[in-house]
Amino acid sequence: MNPWREFDDRELSPYTGWTRNHWAALADHLLLSARRYASPSHARIGFPGPPGGYGADVDALEGFARTFLAAGFRVAGEDGRDPLGLMEWYAEGLAAGTDPRSPDRWVRLEEHGQAKVEAASIAMVLHLTRPWLWDRLGPVVREQVVDYLAPAIGAEYPPINWVWFQIVVEQFLASVGGPCSREDIDAGLALSDGFAREDGWYADGAERSYDHYAGWALQFYPLLWTEMAAGDERADSRRPVYLRRLERYLDDALHLVGADGSPLIQGRSLTYRFAVAAQFWAGARAGLGRPSPGLLRRAASGVARHFADHGAPDGDGVLSLGWHGPWRPIAQSYSGPGSPYWASKGLFGLALPAGHPVWTAVEEPLPVESGDFHRVLRAPGWLVGGTRADGVVRVVNHGADHSSPGSHLTDSPLYARLGYSTATAPVLAGEHAARPLDQSVVLLDADGTPSHRTGFQALPARSLPSGTPVGASRWRAHWVTPETDGPDHGHGRSGPVRLGPWIEVVSVVRGPWEARLVRLSPAEGTPWDGPLRVGGWPLPAGGPDEAAGRSRLCSRVLGGPGLEASGVVRAEDSSPLAPWTLVPWCATPAAARPGRWYQALVYLGRGEPAGTPALSWDGPASVRLSWHDGVRDVVDLAAGEVSAEPTRRSAPSGGAR
Repeated sequence: MNPWREFDDRELSPYTGWTRNHWAALADHLLLSARRYASPSHARIGFPGPPGGYGADVDALEGFARTFLAAGFRVAGEDGRDPLGLMEWYAEGLAAGTDPRSPDRWVRLEEHGQAKVEAASIAMVLHLTRPWLWDRLGPVVREQVVDYLAPAIGAEYPPINWVWFQIVVEQFLASVGGPCSREDIDAGLALSDGFAREDGWYADGAERSYDHYAGWALQFYPLLWTEMAAGDERADSRRPVYLRRLERYLDDALHLVGADGSPLIQGRSLTYRFAVAAQFWAGARAGLGRPSPGLLRRAASGVARHFADHGAPDGDGVLSLGWHGPWRPIAQSYSGPGSPYWASKGLFGLALPAGHPVWTAVEEPLPVESGDFHRVLRAPGWLVGGTRADGVVRVVNHGADHSSPGSHLTDSPLYARLGYSTATAPVLAGEHAARPLDQSVVLLDADGTPSHRTGFQALPARSLPSGTPVGASRWRAHWVTPETDGPDHGHGRSGPVRLGPWIEVVSVVRGPWEARLVRLSPAEGTPWDGPLRVGGWPLPAGGPDEAAGRSRLCSRVLGGPGLEASGVVRAEDSSPLAPWTLVPWCATPAAARPGRWYQALVYLGRGEPAGTPALSWDGPASVRLSWHDGVRDVVDLAAGEVSAEPTRRSAPSGGAR
């Protein structure tokens, strides 16, 4: 499927074919389709489907505010030209939604926390479209809008990306002569400064929360705020800092997009789909020297086309709760039918005029299209590798779990797995979502229940002289009886805990392979007599891509000495990518031995591996690796010292295809 094929331009966009016309057509399609679900006053847009966890009133507000983003970007980039009458249509909704006497009035900020999120979108669009909307509103409606937004002042906001919602709303209020608290903005800026991590990254709060919010929120809002507050010393002095962070971050973010345009399938709120593109448009709007405009558009258009080609939006022009098509388990419990329209943030590029370099430059290849690469992302503790032959980007995770060191929560499939990629999705539904199997290292208790790793200690990650990344983490194996009352925000759950031994995992990553080294250490008072199990990549199976012969992905776990047991688990309807997910694993046939290093080779690639890495040991803690591409590495697990020497040794096999 190729929507809007008539706009394809393979000279300007040799990789995607997409131009600004495609993006405009996508936005118009979403906006005109949304009108079918609007109330007569246009204030509420209630998309089809069961209500979300916050109720139909919040759902309808989300439907308005999030499509309003698309409308605002569309008109701003056309310098007010508005053949669809978007500003007039949404002006009617503003008038009714902010009128406390209207039957279509919106949920207010003091009534429900989610209104604080949607208020920021409304304020942002009113800023971007001021000459064509705000300046044309009557005085009564302006007063209503200010009154609706004003409860943001002095309100409590969660100490995560939400602080920017308060800053944006109050900055807009200040710009139109409304009330504003300088103390609120200063406190929010100080808090957000504390989110900054290495290499331009942001964590979403104090925990190790690394996901797509790092780009579509925590990089996006700071620069937008500096535009809104231009001339304010606080904004002008911070803008160069934000620009440097964004430039460095985008260099990493571009390495997390697959050749097929798929973003990394990791972290919560994945149902926002092409909102991922917002970070690339933010770089273009900021006029960064690098990455280049052609590369930024290649990434953004690749992401949008990926979803459009896979049926999002659907035949009715609706963005369902799902990834490609509808698939409710990918969303959080509070998500409703209007929630997916935060994807509109990915249309931010339309706020840039047609003559902007990001639209006129020729597309350039993504990193994974230019050649194989390896890199260490220090902030999230990710070892990243991309392979040109299959276009897949893989992440081995030793730093992100949406928690803090020492916590003992259940593992969230979206954060605590050992691996994520652009071609696989973690098991998100069924028994294995709560019982770690895919991309895991677990101990099995007497009932066969697997342990969890959330709260692990992240150990230093580095690149060997050959460029091969090495990373590690260690944790106290624990079993949790989760408390399930309360909303699902995508992270692990607390509950009564049983503690077990310590597990240490070292990952050495090259191309489609990971050498995974595992050691069990006894903890005082916790003798252990259960098996150790290593789970591999979750392979989508039985989907349309496979039937058409386009995927042929292969997942393998090759267990070394002591990991002789092996198998493949078939999980039905457990991920959004295919009807089935196949997870290969290997395990000790009996109790794992403390103090011993176990080894497994974990593979994800197109077709059967052309060559298998060889692994051998020089003493108890020095590992020699000879890779499929001829590179040879030595890792000293005791001292962290490395060198380059040959080795030859292989391991038994088992896997899934």
